[in-house]
Amino acid sequence: MQIEKNAMAGTLESSDAMVTVEPAETGIELEISSSVMNQYGRQIKATVLETLERLEVTSGKVTVVDKGALDCTLKARVECAVFRSCEKSAAGIPWGGVIK
Repeated sequence: MQIEKNAMAGTLESSDAMVTVEPAETGIELEISSSVMNQYGRQIKATVLETLERLEVTSGKVTVVDKGALDCTLKARVECAVFRSCEKSAAGIPWGGVIK
């Protein structure tokens, strides 16, 4: 999948995360800001990169503002932002197919 336009998913509420994706020329540029960065920064990064890999996203700028979200929430927010950037309709989203 290719990130075609800027898109966002999530909120800045406690236990959530806001994920923003933007097109980029080459590679993945990942920026993470988290209230629990010292404790879970590596896990947050791994979860986001794993989700992008499963979606076959090879380039884009991804910004994550985490407020203590669980892994499942991070995955959902990344998926949603990427699908919004590609203008996928709800009917065309392969829930459970691409992301396992």
